[in-house]
Amino acid sequence: MNKNLLSFAILALAAVILIVNIWKPNLTESEKKTTDQTEETVETDDIPGAKLSALREGAEAPDFELTTLDGKSVKLSDYRGKKVILNFWATWCPPCKAEMPHMQKFYEENKDKGVEILAVNLTNMDKGVDEVQKFVKEYGLTFTIPLDEEGVAGTTYQAFTIPTSYILDENGVITKKIVGPMDENMMKDLTGLK
Repeated sequence: MNKNLLSFAILALAAVILIVNIWKPNLTESEKKTTDQTEETVETDDIPGAKLSALREGAEAPDFELTTLDGKSVKLSDYRGKKVILNFWATWCPPCKAEMPHMQKFYEENKDKGVEILAVNLTNMDKGVDEVQKFVKEYGLTFTIPLDEEGVAGTTYQAFTIPTSYILDENGVITKKIVGPMDENMMKDLTGLK
């Protein structure tokens, strides 16, 4: 008898769950709007320090100001009017090491075609400025390397896996986010230089 009662209770509970999930009571218009807004909020929840909705394709890239290896101040907004490959990397990262020669070759071949590379070093997670300078010299890098010493730009741009790159159009709008290394052909395709 206990088995029959338990089986009946389980079936009744399953039926109630099914009915509740299928049947929705008539909501007033204001309740429907509240429900819709709640669902939208869930989709665009942010994490501390990074506004996820600001990094979607078609959104304007958040501006930042950092100091480069040679001590100059650089702002992302200074590059309006050019396409930008915004790359986040570190010296200890094997995929970053593999990507850098491709970036340098792409830069040499396309720097006069309205494309810039900003390779932001995640200095707060790296081995220090001296190590970054050695890396740049060893790889012969000539594009701009801002130093993210406080980790603000890396967090804003969700550079949790590196390399992470964003392709920006001439208006500073994000056209693509790439997690992982790129080669020259990929950079050409993403910037429309084929």
